Amino acid sequence: MRGYPRDDGRKGIRNVIAVAYLVECAHHVAREIVAPYRDAAHLIGFPGCFPNAYAQRMLTRLCTHPNVGGVLLVSLGCESFDRHALSEAIRQSGRPVQTLVIQRDGGTRATIEAGHRAIQMMRSEIADTPIVGMDLSELVVGTVCGGSDGTSGLTGNPAVGCAFDLLVDAGAVCVFEETGELIGCEDLMAARAATPELAREIRASVDKAAAYYATLGFGSFAAGNAEGGLTTIEEKSLGAYAKSGQSPISGLIKPGDVPPRGGLYLMDVVPDGEVRFGFPNISDNAEIVEMMASGAHLTLFVTGRGSVVGSALAPVIKIAANPDMYERLEDDMDVNAGRIISKGATVEEVGRAILDLTVRVAGGHPTKSEELGHTEFILTYKSFEPLGPACLPV
Repeated sequence: MRGYPRDDGRKGIRNVIAVAYLVECAHHVAREIVAPYRDAAHLIGFPGCFPNAYAQRMLTRLCTHPNVGGVLLVSLGCESFDRHALSEAIRQSGRPVQTLVIQRDGGTRATIEAGHRAIQMMRSEIADTPIVGMDLSELVVGTVCGGSDGTSGLTGNPAVGCAFDLLVDAGAVCVFEETGELIGCEDLMAARAATPELAREIRASVDKAAAYYATLGFGSFAAGNAEGGLTTIEEKSLGAYAKSGQSPISGLIKPGDVPPRGGLYLMDVVPDGEVRFGFPNISDNAEIVEMMASGAHLTLFVTGRGSVVGSALAPVIKIAANPDMYERLEDDMDVNAGRIISKGATVEEVGRAILDLTVRVAGGHPTKSEELGHTEFILTYKSFEPLGPACLPV
């Protein structure tokens, strides 16, 4: 593999420019800045005007993600987001950064034109970023499943679990989520925890998710899941759990926490504190963003019903669990795990195929979602408390 070295010692598998709007009022201008440069610049941002520590941390982590070579911030001017602190954090990371303020810089048209000039200048600046060798142990890989059906837990998810075991054995960081889709599997995960203290933290995180969704009156189970043959959240949870493989669980992290070393980590994406309506935002893309904020270079996305999304900043490898769906959506799918059902392939064979593709994508090979221009991104309000000492390996 090959990577782009960053000042913090990490390496990126892409070298994109992040264009970040800092309030919804700046979203259109930022989108128009990116439009002519989709191959080089990706749009991210936070829509809220009221300040939020989670959003500030997330954008700081994302704008200094190893796949990001430079950053253009787009502010309206009167929002509460601390653009100065964000700009300084980016600057200290060794990346070029520029801030446009619409109210100061002449409005929509003038700011878009200034943004185009900034992108052109930044592209030239990062074009000479050196390319160096990158070992599998330096890779951070996340996984999600979305649009699940009755095949997801039989093919795609266990195949990803097999790939995760191979990656962990090679020293990579692997991150699976989400605690709201693991209800009923807490004892299974606790039994794999590296320490008794971590086992208690894992159980507590699932209990928190169950209580949160019970208060809201809904959980991570959609009508499409039922139409696809799933019957209960526990049944869906067992499929989601299969993505984690069989390696010991090294730690429990929250969005933006960077694992200190290789191993398997569970991400808790359910907010801490009192239940606030709208905060869970059960969304595959929101979870991809949260794993990116913890350093994920790419994401393995398993789907049975079919999903066509990708992500800004980091590639998404789409794994089709259902062979019939794969035939319909082949242009959007990278791996046909459904051949475990239709052609007698083994879970191990597909798992190794996923690992091989992961290595190729990390080396620059584009995924289907990248070729199609998918750069979905979601960031909303949340709140999290810091990790306790039992959550990470000593």
